[in-house]
Amino acid sequence: MAKKFYVVWKGRNTGIFSDWASCKRSVDGFPGARYKSFPSKAEAESAFSGGNTDGNSSASSGLRSTSKQSRSRQQTIKTYNAQEIDAMQEDTKIFTDGGCEPNPGEAGSGISLYRDAQLAELWYGLYNAHGTNNTAELNAFHQALILAEREIEAARSIAIFCDSKYTIQCITQWAFNWQKKGWTKPGGEIKNLALIQEIFTLYLKLKDTVKIFHVNGHVGVEGNELADRMSLFAITQKETSFKIYDAPFDTGKILAMRAG
Repeated sequence: MAKKFYVVWKGRNTGIFSDWASCKRSVDGFPGARYKSFPSKAEAESAFSGGNTDGNSSASSGLRSTSKQSRSRQQTIKTYNAQEIDAMQEDTKIFTDGGCEPNPGEAGSGISLYRDAQLAELWYGLYNAHGTNNTAELNAFHQALILAEREIEAARSIAIFCDSKYTIQCITQWAFNWQKKGWTKPGGEIKNLALIQEIFTLYLKLKDTVKIFHVNGHVGVEGNELADRMSLFAITQKETSFKIYDAPFDTGKILAMRAG
């Protein structure tokens, strides 16, 4: 029997499983569990990172999509709300955001990092007087991967939450094809190419151990709101390095800071 890979979007544990027993433990008896089998790890990774939640109640029903369906799935990113994020069991949750005023204009990046559901670190910086919103978002995501690598070394499970679909798709979807085609794409240049290549190299190293999710900005997800405030704080301070916010964690005061 051909080996299958199982994606769990909603269950006790989410992710990609290489055996049915592990998948079953995550979904069996879990209300509203969403899961599906795939004939290859690559298809499973694409479906999971793309947020395809068309899982069946029977995980044995493998999906063999046409190339058109696969391309459509790759363009879909599921957005997670605060309740779904709170229910995730990862040890470390990292939220990223980038700001730019105007766009293009002064840009900065921010991160909030939670360990065991408690705010542990805030980061800000990478100010660019002539940046864009996309470069700010990419920079924040890059720093999140760097922090994730540190957390992995401490044997902690990691999830990264980013409110930029452009950033997520650049790194987890489009870059694979761009790389295969010699870092080119039909119809024009790849903007922010050098930065994307640097981030993609690190992503390839970590992708089997770091989960990446999309969250909408300014919908009440505390981690995202804090990262937003840090990105604007970076612009206010014109901080070109990326540094830890060392003031006391008064969440109310930080959330009252200028928002993007």
